[in-house]
Amino acid sequence: MKILLLEDDLILSAELGKFLENNDYECKRVYDGDVFMREIKANQYDFYLLDINVPKINGLDVCEKIRSVDQDTPIIMISAYGDISDKKDAFSRLADDYLVKPFQFEELLMRMEALKRRKHLTESPSEIIIIDDLVIDKTEQKVSRAGKEINLTVKEYQLLLLLAETPKRIFSKQQISEQVWDINFSTNTNTIEVYINFLRKKIDKEFDTKLIHTRPGFGYYIKSEQ
Repeated sequence: MKILLLEDDLILSAELGKFLENNDYECKRVYDGDVFMREIKANQYDFYLLDINVPKINGLDVCEKIRSVDQDTPIIMISAYGDISDKKDAFSRLADDYLVKPFQFEELLMRMEALKRRKHLTESPSEIIIIDDLVIDKTEQKVSRAGKEINLTVKEYQLLLLLAETPKRIFSKQQISEQVWDINFSTNTNTIEVYINFLRKKIDKEFDTKLIHTRPGFGYYIKSEQ
């Protein structure tokens, strides 16, 4: 996901940008509200992080300008202003959340993830997922690649769907176990590896472009190599 960060503290901006990038976000950093407004007219972003006290156009006015044309993209204010009146002003301009500096970057990440989940629940889910030449029809629970139908077991299908609904996101064994098997993962089992191998044989074996990948020590993800 692409984030546009408005923050004129160069050290904080760099540190926060690096943290977000290390957590699989793309982060573009700008230092004044005027540049920010030009940037959102030229490019699309999935998340806005706004400091309030910045040059040219302050973060509150930026938030208001965004909401005049975009009601959906999540906005989190990050500010040293901690009075309730400041927060009230931000929420009155339709910010989604407010964090007072100094804050822990992990808390910001958790709040962003919560907003993503909430947004996902309110959107109409796509019934067709396409990754390269892999097609997943969620309505009929059918999978094909290059036009050839692939027969999967229930667990194989659930595992593939988990990976495919958020391409490039790395899922740990713990996350896969909890979301596909609904149990806590035991380090004494190799169930996850076995099912990943099942999927690879059915999804990737006959094709030059491999879609299912491993990041050693972290987990599994799906993406096209092209």
